[in-house]
Amino acid sequence: MTATDQTLPANVVVTGASGWLGQNLVRALAGERERVRCLVRTDDDASLLSVVGPTIEPVVGDVRDPAALDRLFEGIGSASVFHAAGVIHPVAKMRELFDVNVGGTQLTLDRARRASVVRFVHVSSNSPFGTNARPTDRFNEDSPFDPYLGYGKSKMEAEQLVQRSFDHGDLETVIVRPPWFYGPHHPARQTQFLSAIRRGRFPLVGDGTQQRSMVFTGNLVHGMLRAEVAAAAPGRAYWIADAEPYELSDILATITRALAAEGLDVTSRSPRSIPRLGARFAETIDRFVQGTGRYVQAVHVLGELNHSIACDISRARAEIGYDPPTALFDGMREAIRFSLANGDAL
Repeated sequence: MTATDQTLPANVVVTGASGWLGQNLVRALAGERERVRCLVRTDDDASLLSVVGPTIEPVVGDVRDPAALDRLFEGIGSASVFHAAGVIHPVAKMRELFDVNVGGTQLTLDRARRASVVRFVHVSSNSPFGTNARPTDRFNEDSPFDPYLGYGKSKMEAEQLVQRSFDHGDLETVIVRPPWFYGPHHPARQTQFLSAIRRGRFPLVGDGTQQRSMVFTGNLVHGMLRAEVAAAAPGRAYWIADAEPYELSDILATITRALAAEGLDVTSRSPRSIPRLGARFAETIDRFVQGTGRYVQAVHVLGELNHSIACDISRARAEIGYDPPTALFDGMREAIRFSLANGDAL
């Protein structure tokens, strides 16, 4: 806290609390707030979070359900909201992206306004801004929207709703824009990613000089907590990432070193190489498939790997005091230790 920060709210509402980011955030909040009201999807999720600490108050429901959100905000009093609920990879239809990321955001904003919350921190993404034209380019807060496919469009529309709520005087809002993140409490897809790298099966697209910003979940939580209280933050948006972008080839090499540092046998083979033309073909297929309302995760990921997606965190450093302490090697070691402790097959 600094002299210009607002008073730390005793009560907090978290949507998406049982997700990858949500679990990290709730654990950071549990020891310092009186009430942490958490929206979770299932009774099992509620049980998982309840053991974190006595301040955790799970509410089972869906962010698309007005009744669930009524229960979430009921009697919460003066509180901050961290809106982390969202769909990145839809299970079946593309419509899910817009129902959750846009519709769920609108419902959460409405309930937050009625509850007179003190600040609404919205978790966005890099995807509303597309990809960098050159590896040396960096997105900043003045970059124009240029959404990358369906997920990017849904997160762009959500950002616009949040900003409109601030502009109309309904809520004190802040938008944080994390890129590709990593860290403990990750889902099965991240375990598969680590396992593929360990075995030399994860593809290196082109020469691997694409630049990618990434963010360790601990760094992201730090940025979100700073956005919650910093005096300069209301009405603003901030890129929240690790200190510097990484080249794709360095990402794969660093994760391989982290796996070895945790005592795992790793392949001596070079990563499987895929020509950029192959990734561009995958992106063409992805666009076509999404245009039919469907989604294939592997095709989407391969197409996106061909691009640089990097950002500049200077504004977050200057305005909200964001200072990311963890870089890729140490952060990946934490993620790997979580997987091993969880019994995951790496």
